[in-house]
Amino acid sequence: MIKALTNRIDPFLALMIGAVVLATLMPATGKAGDAAQGLGTAAVAMLFFLHGAALSPRTILDGLKQWQLHLFILGTTFVIFPLIVMPLRLVPESILPADLATGFLYLGVLPSAVSSSIAFTAMARGNVPAAVCNSAGSNVFGLLLTPLLMSLLFGGAVSGAMDLGQTLRDVCLQLLLPFGLGQLAHRLIGPWLQAHGKWLSNYDQWVIVLIIYAAFSQSVEAGLWQVLPLSGLILAGALCLVILLVVIAFTTRGSRALGLSREDEIAAVFCGSKKSLASGLPLAQVLFAGATGFGMIVLPIMLYNQIQIMVGAVLARRYAARDAGRDPNRETGPQSGTESAQAPEGAA
Repeated sequence: MIKALTNRIDPFLALMIGAVVLATLMPATGKAGDAAQGLGTAAVAMLFFLHGAALSPRTILDGLKQWQLHLFILGTTFVIFPLIVMPLRLVPESILPADLATGFLYLGVLPSAVSSSIAFTAMARGNVPAAVCNSAGSNVFGLLLTPLLMSLLFGGAVSGAMDLGQTLRDVCLQLLLPFGLGQLAHRLIGPWLQAHGKWLSNYDQWVIVLIIYAAFSQSVEAGLWQVLPLSGLILAGALCLVILLVVIAFTTRGSRALGLSREDEIAAVFCGSKKSLASGLPLAQVLFAGATGFGMIVLPIMLYNQIQIMVGAVLARRYAARDAGRDPNRETGPQSGTESAQAPEGAA
């Protein structure tokens, strides 16, 4: 019986849970935290380089042309998501404290996560070029749209100024430059990467595990477990899970109603349902400067970040397993999403 249970445990899911437990018991703080963040940044840059090298330039151009897909994802991120969380403002404070409700509104207007959106799209064999273009664009637009939407939701101005120039530089240097260099190296190492898709898939998974550890360490250091009692934490976590499932259902059904391909549906599901902790925490420090309930305001994004990664990993593996016609519980790892992105070259 123990052996049967062991066979049913997803090794990747076990690694993610282990990363959460390790970050809770031994969070990377101070210089160790800086090192973990730096290693994560380098790992994500390498991830972009490898996927850039694995994808043909023609596939990238096809990804840029898919305006319907990009509008659908951006509309989900900055319109549908805020509409889903807005009713939480009506919940009595005795059930949902005001600062926590504000945190959920803030969660709703944040841009999409970049690295996890692309990594999960690749794992699920989705449209990686579209995921790259959309998640990077979402974060650039998010610097302008997030404060504007928060102002509209609260009926007043939100303090703080956004450093758009710095964000553009970060996106270009950490994401687009490595991807472009990978494109230049496509002829040299592209065929090898396509022939060793499982290696690239495993690298995707380890990058996600590193992201979990670094992100959760940051959350623990910020006082995640001291913000609310256990009952409040459970309530906030349950709300995050419900919101995530609603958005996943919307993007799935919406993609099929629009007649999008399976690869495009995967990109829409993962890019549309993700919210960026990396952008969320720095933006919150500006938008809510001096707020006494700052810890409670950022709690939803900290919880949602962990839940979206856990659920996203399971969903990505099921997409990949369904595509290959195999049981995800018996598979050690999905093949790289770059193979599926490469296959329909020239398709819309």
